[in-house]
Amino acid sequence: MKPPILAALFTLAPLTAIADIPEIISVEAPQSNGTWRFDVTVLRADEGSGHYANGWGIYTLEGTEIGYRILAHPHVNERPFTRSLSGVALPEGTTTIILRPHDLVGENGPDLVLNTE
Repeated sequence: MKPPILAALFTLAPLTAIADIPEIISVEAPQSNGTWRFDVTVLRADEGSGHYANGWGIYTLEGTEIGYRILAHPHVNERPFTRSLSGVALPEGTTTIILRPHDLVGENGPDLVLNTE
């Protein structure tokens, strides 16, 4: 039996093609042996080492951080880009999570709400 996979693909109309804030535009989240791997695609017009998407987080609906993927450098020549975070254990009973992108100057992109059932 194949493990369950949670996948979402979003078309932002139009894609904020060169977004000023980071945006999550797709997510794939396979589950295996009780943990999840999140493959998250982010769109952001990174401007260099002073202003770029520096991470994305996974949160409960109540705001508790479940996991965080640090992005250590700008992706000026890679738009959009996909990075993964594996080994994420969701709290028991969690059926909905929030993914939120961040950038270096403290701006959050829009929340992406996913149902994990």
